Amino acid sequence: MARFRFFFFYILYMKEKLEEQEKVEYSQCMMRLNQEEERYQELLERQSMIEVELKNTINEVLDISEIRDKEDALEIMKMYVMQQGLVVEQCQEEVRLAREKLSEAMRERKTYENLRDKAFEEFKLEESKREQKEIDELVSYRYGNTKSEE
Repeated sequence: MARFRFFFFYILYMKEKLEEQEKVEYSQCMMRLNQEEERYQELLERQSMIEVELKNTINEVLDISEIRDKEDALEIMKMYVMQQGLVVEQCQEEVRLAREKLSEAMRERKTYENLRDKAFEEFKLEESKREQKEIDELVSYRYGNTKSEE
């Protein structure tokens, strides 16, 4: 039996490697997004703690400098939260782009796998025809020899 050789073998191999790289990049983007979202949640919690402290300070003692310090801290925390929100949005965009690249790489790999499968089916069909031809020739040869012996 002949050996099957896929013409685009190296291209398929490279597409598989590219897909693996895209999977790694996608997982790294997802990990970064998760870290940034956790940091965002921590900042939101700190902001709410500062708001509670400010309310308690306003209700307990009328110390203007302490109230201003708490208000300043709250404003700074709001700025950090806003900046972290932008970082999270940027990470989400990176994840979306990485997902698109991964999908494209998977689609390309699948295309070449389909080409390989079709080529293998054609190879099997041709091989089957070749084997059938050999069998027919062998039968014809044997039939010819038995006729000539009689």
